[in-house]
Amino acid sequence: MAEAQPNDNIRYEPDERPPWLLAGGAGFQAAMIMLTPVVLTVVIVVQIADQSADYLSWAIFAALIISGATTILQAVRVGRFGAGHVLFMGTSGAFIAVCVTALVNGGPSTMASLVVVSALFQFLLAARLPLLRRIFTPVVSGTVIMLIAVTVMPIVFDTLTQVPDGTSSAAAPIAAIATLGTVAALVLRASPAWRLWSPLIGIIVGCVVAVPFGLYDAQPVLDAPWVGIPFHGWPGFDLTPGVEFWALLPAFIVVTIVGAIETIGDSVAIQQVSRRKPRATDFRLVQGALNADGMGNLLSGLAGTLPNTTYSSSVPLSGVTGIAARRVGVAIGVIFIVLAFFPKVAAVLIAIPGPVVAAYVTVLIGVLFVQGMKIIVQDGVDHRTAAIAGLSFWIGVGFQNQVIFADQLGDGFLGEFLSNGMTSGALAAIIMMLFMELTSPRRRRLRVALDIASLPRIDEFLREFASKRGWNEPSADRLASAGEETLAILLQGNQDAGGAARSLAVSARAEGQAVEMEFVTALEGENMEDRLAYLNESPLVPDEREVSFRLLWHYASSVQHQKYHGVDIITVRVGRSS
Repeated sequence: MAEAQPNDNIRYEPDERPPWLLAGGAGFQAAMIMLTPVVLTVVIVVQIADQSADYLSWAIFAALIISGATTILQAVRVGRFGAGHVLFMGTSGAFIAVCVTALVNGGPSTMASLVVVSALFQFLLAARLPLLRRIFTPVVSGTVIMLIAVTVMPIVFDTLTQVPDGTSSAAAPIAAIATLGTVAALVLRASPAWRLWSPLIGIIVGCVVAVPFGLYDAQPVLDAPWVGIPFHGWPGFDLTPGVEFWALLPAFIVVTIVGAIETIGDSVAIQQVSRRKPRATDFRLVQGALNADGMGNLLSGLAGTLPNTTYSSSVPLSGVTGIAARRVGVAIGVIFIVLAFFPKVAAVLIAIPGPVVAAYVTVLIGVLFVQGMKIIVQDGVDHRTAAIAGLSFWIGVGFQNQVIFADQLGDGFLGEFLSNGMTSGALAAIIMMLFMELTSPRRRRLRVALDIASLPRIDEFLREFASKRGWNEPSADRLASAGEETLAILLQGNQDAGGAARSLAVSARAEGQAVEMEFVTALEGENMEDRLAYLNESPLVPDEREVSFRLLWHYASSVQHQKYHGVDIITVRVGRSS
């Protein structure tokens, strides 16, 4: 349990209120950076699927409105909706492949129905997050993120060659290389402030290079009105879904879960970079971020546009500017909503040539692929995680490229379901994680009242568990003492909350030469990890309430406290004495 390091770069924490002029300036810069991916993702999907210009205008308008509204919701946090931090919301690149398929096979109304139904699973995931924490692990999320690249890149490579008839054969390669080279050079060598603008600068350079070749058609920009609302483009909602809906629903659900996993990671990361003194992750805020994300998806489906997700660039932007105040999130959301009513801004982005868009997306997908690898490696790689990640990834690649049992599966529901690499790869990873959980050493469980009178039963339970594992007496004493101090800390928290009658579930499981204990109850107040992290900042023994924290710090090799809505999970790991 390392001592927390302060973050001196943070000028304004989420709860603090910088001047509106400062917050608005930071929000404007962030909004300009985020505007391009929000609009371009819609453009990529709609143009690849060969949908009408009217629908494209509406989809962009709705995406900007919903992205702005949900960014505000993430910042201000209403009830159980919102992360209470600056989390940008925008159209999700993870949905490119499945949304293109839905638009081609069933049209915009079918896609809208799929987005609405799959959004309900995100609300369910947020509510059941404590129960699913052992399944949606970093190895699963990292593998699925890597498989996003496998499903999207074939579409991107096709877009590289989309140029008007009669255009020079050198036009597409030159425009793509100019875009890719500019973005790569800025990412590799530019300062952090300039790196944030690298996508926009690369696209501008690519468009400038494309103009002499006739790739950039400025006429739609000139024809677009300055102000307007494209009501006639709304596709409606399909209340009688056909076979295309049922064939694609599993893939949409899987991608929704992928987006939810990404949101979990972003909401955890933004909590760590937004405060001067880092705190333990508050999973109630993670649940709030998931609920706000789900609301964005639900509204996107009803409006007939692409689903939303959080943007990971929220994290570095808060770290670079040092302004993590919620007012910045409000400013970003307001700017998005205002820009939605200016079609000429969207027309400028719609006119970007296909090779330029493809080159820009290639950089993003490449970085995303490595991010998936990083998530797996940071969690620790052993023979089990290596097998799960490696097998799942190549199973996904095989099914995506239709080289695994393609003839046997045919064109029916199962073939359509497994032909998406994210679906088949994620399914393989989840099945293996479930197998790991079901075949792990069995947890011994005890349910008691959260009361000092339960201490003898907990002590007996832990000592008996240690004895059955062949632990010596000093090791058993250490385990029982850690359990006793954990109970004492839980009782302190319950007393602070008014001393209401609560139950306590205690479980223990052997993990190599250690025992992992879990204490599950419901508490109010601060996180136990925070108290343990800052013990060194206070006097040796400032009051008797600190004693249990210091003793637990001594007995345990690690302590993790996850606070969810309605449940607290304290995981204490105790090593065996030699």
